[in-house]
Amino acid sequence: MTMQPVRAALLGFGYAGRTFHAPLLEAVEGIAFSLVGSSRPDDVHALYPNVRVSSAQDAVVDPEIDLVVIATPNDSHFPLAAAALRAGKHVVVDKPFTLNLQEAKDLQQIANEHNRILSVFHNRRWESEIKGAREVLQSGVLGQVTHYELHMDRFRPNVRQRWREDPGPGAGLWFDLGPHMIDASVYLFGMPQAIQGSLATLRHGGKTDDWGHAVLHYPHMRIVLNASLLVAGTGPRSTLHGTAGTWMKYGADPQEPQLQSGMSPNDPAFGIDPDGGVIINGATGEITPATPQRGCQQKYYESIRDAIRTGAAPAINAQDAVNVMTVLDAFYLSAREGRTVPLPHGSNQQE
Repeated sequence: MTMQPVRAALLGFGYAGRTFHAPLLEAVEGIAFSLVGSSRPDDVHALYPNVRVSSAQDAVVDPEIDLVVIATPNDSHFPLAAAALRAGKHVVVDKPFTLNLQEAKDLQQIANEHNRILSVFHNRRWESEIKGAREVLQSGVLGQVTHYELHMDRFRPNVRQRWREDPGPGAGLWFDLGPHMIDASVYLFGMPQAIQGSLATLRHGGKTDDWGHAVLHYPHMRIVLNASLLVAGTGPRSTLHGTAGTWMKYGADPQEPQLQSGMSPNDPAFGIDPDGGVIINGATGEITPATPQRGCQQKYYESIRDAIRTGAAPAINAQDAVNVMTVLDAFYLSAREGRTVPLPHGSNQQE
């Protein structure tokens, strides 16, 4: 028996909607990418001529839609997601899930009350470097891991006029990249026991943070997360240190530039990253290549499709979203007050 496709609406057709969500939704079998909530119908129809366009407010209550994907400015995530859930839709929200932890908990409660799937788009779990880190951890080749470091640094010295760089709720570099790095940390190691955070605005004329640094505390390890818009060099993006050796990976996963170029996620070359990083033997110093991992962000939406069709839990659920917002809220508190902030229910995974 052929199952009916999941009819999806995408709210927002800016960078995230156009680059990530639209092509991934279009590529996944069993999802019918049907509607875009946008004020720019010409831009939508230039790429997707057969997709309907409406306002975001109309899209969340459209009777022909099962799944609403929210890729609008950060301060609109909560009201649009709440409206869609109350209208009986399943919901995916781009990161950051909400502006604060309380909004995240409120959305989780609304989803539970209406028995709807609620997820956050932490697509980078399906990138080659996060898959590579997970593979190395599971192999045990590094012994007991004591340090994980993840950098999402860029070189963008010129301040641009856009909502992400203008003062306001949900603006700034850390709201953009912090959730990705926090999710990777929690995915790989569980919830931390405490966090130290620091923010700065370092570019001339900057109006929001453009540098952020976090240290996550675990019983027998530390995680260092860093994001900057003033890094032109090429240090390792991902590093794991352990009692038996080190894994380092340089260079980013290829999926974002591939999607920017118009490559379909169904292209045989999509997601292929020939660089798996290197493993350094602590006792001998021998350097060996690690096994490359292929990125596959489309699997996020395959998981959402299967969850809607079968009732199974999606790969990333509402509690995952709440966990990241718990750490993100604590990070901002730490950065404001200049102190280490403890977190409830910290992981004992490394004990």
